[in-house]
Amino acid sequence: MTPIAKYRGSKEYLLVYSHIITAAQFQGITTYQDLATIMGLPLEGNHMGKEIGLILEEISEDERSHGRPMLTALVINTTGKPGPGFFGLAQRWGLLSDETEEGKKRFWEKEKKAVYATWKKDYTVDRK
Repeated sequence: MTPIAKYRGSKEYLLVYSHIITAAQFQGITTYQDLATIMGLPLEGNHMGKEIGLILEEISEDERSHGRPMLTALVINTTGKPGPGFFGLAQRWGLLSDETEEGKKRFWEKEKKAVYATWKKDYTVDRK
């Protein structure tokens, strides 16, 4: 766990969390830049990366504590993949054992599918 939660419970946390859940419901992804805009951060740079990393770690911890997959699998950086913090948490939690690029890619794809299944929006309407 993060020693001090900087964002947990804040307006920024709730907005970012909601944004990522919406992406999950529509089986999409979002970017660091999208989250930076929501949080009022610069769209690039070390400060932005550090703050996005902090909030994503808190969200990942909360999702894990509720027995859900890593929602933050849906957040990509400019490389088109999650940042190193995503894979670092997965390793620390024993979820990622194959640390090769191919192993990380397989884990990421599996985690995205689990997130989509968890947050799938049911559009059926009972018209009885």
